[in-house]
Amino acid sequence: MKTNNIIEVKNLVKSFVDGKDTTTVLKGVTLSVKEGEFVAIMGRSGAGKSTCMYQLSLLDHPTSGTILIDDENTEKMDAAERSFFRLYKLGYVFQDYSLIPELSAVENVALPLMQQGLEKSRAMKKTEESLDSVGLSHRYGNRPSEMSGGEQQRTAVARAICHSPRILFADEPTANLDLESSARVMSIFKKLNSEGLTIVMVTHEEEYGKLADRIIRLSDGVVTN
Repeated sequence: MKTNNIIEVKNLVKSFVDGKDTTTVLKGVTLSVKEGEFVAIMGRSGAGKSTCMYQLSLLDHPTSGTILIDDENTEKMDAAERSFFRLYKLGYVFQDYSLIPELSAVENVALPLMQQGLEKSRAMKKTEESLDSVGLSHRYGNRPSEMSGGEQQRTAVARAICHSPRILFADEPTANLDLESSARVMSIFKKLNSEGLTIVMVTHEEEYGKLADRIIRLSDGVVTN
């Protein structure tokens, strides 16, 4: 594992305003993630886990603080630069799979590659390789409604990795899965990490958090370890 940090976060604050009320969810979070590391962000419900991940993965803007990813200050990026950075360098897995119901597994997985403008035959080759790597070579033409929850989540993982991102962000990836499907998804994560992929995973399940290289614990919006 390399020793350099691929993510560096300093004094991260995130507040939400509702009328006259302001709720501060993140209260000065400082953390780092090394390149090639598998990190689990854990804490009780309401601790700020998912909010933290949404800031780190550029899906939201913090109220204040600094987020450096791959030595780039993301808060200095404009909207187009952030979108480009997400498309080429980051991969996402969510607990609700976030697949497009009208599209087949192949079509769902190919989306990031098509958005990048990759030539179709090359995109299809990479897409099939990605689905094969998560054990879904028999599901190319199936739509989400024709797959189990575990198969849908593995399709989501295939989509997240097909463009060879620098970092994979996973928000409660096993929350809606049975034990067997959860174990299979975690096994895939471990394999991807062993191949050098940096993974940041939010989970409330201790047994899966322990599979990571390190646990970052949040409580009431601050890091406690």
